[in-house]
Amino acid sequence: MIAASMAAQLISSSSKTLTLISPPPLSSSSSLARPFRSSFSFGKPLNFSASNLSIAAAAAASKPLTVVAASKKAVAVLKGNSEVEGVVTLLQEDDGPTTVKVRVTGLTPGLHGFHLHEFGDTTNGCISTGPHFNPNGMTHGAPEDEIRHAGDLGNIVANADGVAETTIVDKQVPLAGPNAVIGRAFVVHELEDDLGKGGHELSLSTGNAGGRLACGVVGLTPVE
Repeated sequence: MIAASMAAQLISSSSKTLTLISPPPLSSSSSLARPFRSSFSFGKPLNFSASNLSIAAAAAASKPLTVVAASKKAVAVLKGNSEVEGVVTLLQEDDGPTTVKVRVTGLTPGLHGFHLHEFGDTTNGCISTGPHFNPNGMTHGAPEDEIRHAGDLGNIVANADGVAETTIVDKQVPLAGPNAVIGRAFVVHELEDDLGKGGHELSLSTGNAGGRLACGVVGLTPVE
């Protein structure tokens, strides 16, 4: 009688603290079926609050985005069969216009046509650089004209010492994208470019700018 009473008290006491947890039965065909082991929980089960997860996700999404400017730089070294030589540097920030800095020496004083040509091929000298870069199929014009070749950059002006220095800002000579100028070539011409308005048979194709004095292929260079 005493032993039975003690056993009843023990069972009554244990039922307040121990909870037997059994999972739902799994069919033998289930990929999750495996030997089951009972476990006892001595505390409250963990609850994941959907509202807490939403707050955490919103906090992460509210962080400001930082956009880093993508600077690109390129260079072309101009050389030819004459004494004319020079350097052209190009710099572009993001998708903005490209700044083209030109310095050429050995020129006769006056105006000289300056263009970007389609190919970066100098196998046969500057003649193998092909025509003006013209991805839009336009006729020749001035840099400020709506109808122009992308490579139409007008004239550079040489001083009495034969030195021409200028800076050109243009949207049609990007360093990236489908019309990127990388791998193409700059050419300095013998004569003045008539900007498509000279009435000559070559005005609407070359600007009647004469022979090609020097050229250089455009290549990427590190941004300082």
